[in-house]
Amino acid sequence: MTFAVAHQVSATARLALSHAVQEARFRDTDLAVLHVVDSALDADREEAYRLGVSDEIERAVGTDSDISWKLHLQTMRGDIGDAIVALTDRLRPELLVLGARRRSPVGKALLGSVAQTIILEANVPVLVVKTH
Repeated sequence: MTFAVAHQVSATARLALSHAVQEARFRDTDLAVLHVVDSALDADREEAYRLGVSDEIERAVGTDSDISWKLHLQTMRGDIGDAIVALTDRLRPELLVLGARRRSPVGKALLGSVAQTIILEANVPVLVVKTH
């Protein structure tokens, strides 16, 4: 069994990652970290980015943990929400953990909502972690 967490570099995503680690530890399962970047990276920048994200995951998981995790880094093609949904379709985790924050109605109308897309389109259960 595998759990997945939608990840980005933000406080909301760090909170979601923390909850995903707790859930994976509680249920004794693996963790897939889904990280979508919005632009193409050359090989050197991709490796540096991958190392930075991996360091953040290591801090959340802990060095003495027995949780097995894998980073799935993908360059965005279209909408970030659609890219996360496509990754979950490919990986078929038992659960997807997602961080969400409150947005104004105007912000949602102008920019759309990645969280809303994922919640409505994902073919797996989604656990939404709200920030304060």
